[in-house]
Amino acid sequence: MTERWLYAWGLGSVALGAASLLVPLYVVALGGGPAALGLLAGCVALLGTPGALLWGRLADRTRNRRSVVVASLLGSAASLAALPLLDSVTAVLTVNAVLWFVSAAAGPVLTLLVVADAPEREWSRRIAALNRYQGFGWAGGLVLGTAWLGALAPRFASPLAARRWLFVVGAGLTAVSAAAAAAWVPSPDETDLRRSDRRRIARFLSRTNRHVRTATFAFSPNRLYWTTLGLRPRQVGRRFTPRLAGYFAAVALFSTGFAAFWAPLPAYLSAAGHGGDATFGLYLATSLASVVCYGPVGELADRVDVRLFQSGALGVRAVAFPAVAVVGALVGLPALTGAVGVFLVLGATWAVIAVTGTGLVTRHAPAAVRGEALGVHAALVAAAGGVGGLLGGWTAGFGYLPAFGVAGGLVAAGAVVVAGLRGLSTPDGRGEEATGQESTTD
Repeated sequence: MTERWLYAWGLGSVALGAASLLVPLYVVALGGGPAALGLLAGCVALLGTPGALLWGRLADRTRNRRSVVVASLLGSAASLAALPLLDSVTAVLTVNAVLWFVSAAAGPVLTLLVVADAPEREWSRRIAALNRYQGFGWAGGLVLGTAWLGALAPRFASPLAARRWLFVVGAGLTAVSAAAAAAWVPSPDETDLRRSDRRRIARFLSRTNRHVRTATFAFSPNRLYWTTLGLRPRQVGRRFTPRLAGYFAAVALFSTGFAAFWAPLPAYLSAAGHGGDATFGLYLATSLASVVCYGPVGELADRVDVRLFQSGALGVRAVAFPAVAVVGALVGLPALTGAVGVFLVLGATWAVIAVTGTGLVTRHAPAAVRGEALGVHAALVAAAGGVGGLLGGWTAGFGYLPAFGVAGGLVAAGAVVVAGLRGLSTPDGRGEEATGQESTTD
C-alpha cells in the first residue's frame, strides 16, 4: 500500500480538526450565545447521522471511490470558504451542517480503500495507519488553531478577522488535499473488494475505540456507519439481556451529559476571558491526554474490574464538569493553570470510558447479536450527542454553573447505573466473560 494518498487525507483532517472548534468560536464572535452553540452541536449529530448512513451506502455501491473522496474534500473546502463570508449565526449553522454532511462521505470510502488490496491479516495494520493519519491531522488542526489565534491574531484588525482568515487557510488546505487525492487515491480497478468482506471490516471497526477526535467531538460518522451495518433493531431488541439494556440506559445518560457539557463550553471559555488560542490549547490538551492514556488504560483494564473502572472514571468526570466553572471564577494564571489541570483530567477519563465502553458491550452482548449491539451503542451515542447538545445550550441560558452541574448530574447518574450493574463484573473481578457466554446475575 502506498501511503502518499493517506497524506492527502491527513491534510484534510487538519482543516476539519481546526473547524471543529473554530466554527463555535466564530459563532460566539458573531454574537451567538450558548443556545446557538447547543443548536450547532445538535445539528452536527442529528443531521450528520443520516448523512453518515447515506454516504456509507453510496460507498458500498460505487466502484468509483476516488470521486467520492475528492467530492467530499471539495465540498468541505467550499463550505469552509463560505463561512468567513457569513455574518448571520443562522447562516453559519446551516453551512456548518453542510460541512459535516459532506465531510462524512469520505470515511467509509477510505476504510474500503485502505483494505481493498490487502489480505485480511493486514487489515488491522492498515486501518490503524488510516486512524493514525486522521488522528494526527485532527490534532494538527487544534495546534494550527492555537498558533494562529495566539501568535498571528494581533496582526489582524480584530479577533473576528483572524478567525475568518483561519477559515480561508482551512479551505486552502482542504482544496490541496482534494487535488492530492485526485492524483494519488487508487483508481477504481485497483480497489475491488468482495461484498462478503464488509462484515469483517465492520466487526473490526466496531471494536476499535481509539479515536483522537472523539475526546471532544462526539460524532464519528465512519464509526457510526460501520457499526450499524446490517443492524436489525427488532432482532437485537428480542435478544437484549436486562444487564445490557441497563448498560445502554447508562450510556444514554452519560453520553447526553458529555454533549451537554461540550456544546456551550466555547461560549463559557470566551466569557471567562480565555482567548481563542487558549480555548484551542485546552481542547488540544484534552485530546493529547486521551492519546497518552490509551495504552496504560488498556493494560490496566485487563487487570481490574472494568465495571468499577468505568464508573469511577465517570464519577471523576461528573465532578470535573462543574469544576470547570469553579476554576473559571479564579483570575489570572491560577485560572489558566487550573483549567489545564481539569481538561487533562477530562482527557484521561475519556480514555478510560472509550476503552472500557466497547469492551463491556462486546463481552456482555449475546454472541448472536454482538455486532448489532455495537451498532446500537454507536447510534445511541450519536443520538444522545444531539439531544445533549440542545440540552446544554438551553440550560446554559440559566448560567454556566447550573448547566455544567446538569451535565455532571447526568454523568453521575450514568455512573451509578454502571456501578449498580454487578453482572458486568465476573467473580475474578476483571469484568471478562468467555466468548458467547452470559452470566445470569444482574
